[in-house]
Amino acid sequence: MPTENLIDIKGVRHAYRTKAGPLPVLDGLDISVPQGEFCAVVGPSGCGKSTLTRLVAGLMMPDEGEVWLHGERVKSPRNTVGMAFQNPVMLEWRTILENVILPLEIVAPRMSRAQRVDRAMALLELVGLKGFEAKRPSQLSGGMRQRASLCRAIVHKPDVLIMDEPFGALDNFTREDLWQTMRDLRAKEPFTCVLITHDLRESVFLGDQVVVLSGRPARTQHILNVDLPADRTLESLYTQQAQDMLHLLRDQIRIAQGRDGGAH
Repeated sequence: MPTENLIDIKGVRHAYRTKAGPLPVLDGLDISVPQGEFCAVVGPSGCGKSTLTRLVAGLMMPDEGEVWLHGERVKSPRNTVGMAFQNPVMLEWRTILENVILPLEIVAPRMSRAQRVDRAMALLELVGLKGFEAKRPSQLSGGMRQRASLCRAIVHKPDVLIMDEPFGALDNFTREDLWQTMRDLRAKEPFTCVLITHDLRESVFLGDQVVVLSGRPARTQHILNVDLPADRTLESLYTQQAQDMLHLLRDQIRIAQGRDGGAH
């Protein structure tokens, strides 16, 4: 299927099997993400956002519809997909540096140890962790572990980075600091990203587009194109333009939750 998009999700339907019968979670989902763009996905709790990430990664197949990545239909797990989660699971018996290079040991076994270290150290420096590479995960704060987790997720230069609520467990100051880290990473290490979040401000700050999913079973309810500069700052969120986008997204979430008659 020729496409200019790196990710194409076409008419995807999926239901989980339960003792009480099928539980539909996705119903005719359509999402397209051009190469190099950042797609933020928001929606009510339990609407199938995490299911979407597993479909893109090839960890599960849809009941109906298709998922395409780089013009190829996804039919199995892809090692060209990086993933970062809310809980940055790090191996305590490995240093931060050794945790970051782990994906390279798996997907690039022919790369020399020196090359792996150089690649990992460059990323650690980008996110402000230079000097902490020999520490163990338990010696770092939650925000620092999440920075290391981001490095690990993109160290092998994946086609797509999937982030599932990566900053949800952090305090507001740390979260906003990591938004700026993500902005800087994208400028120096371009990648295509799908971000699952409940934070509308996060979606507008990081996203090129924000996809609003309906309540379960989820469909594509609304797509917002974020018309803010790539080098946006936290102050950008206080402009009238950003406030209008946030107001629209809040209305869309209310509709998705069934708390609005759809008058907007």
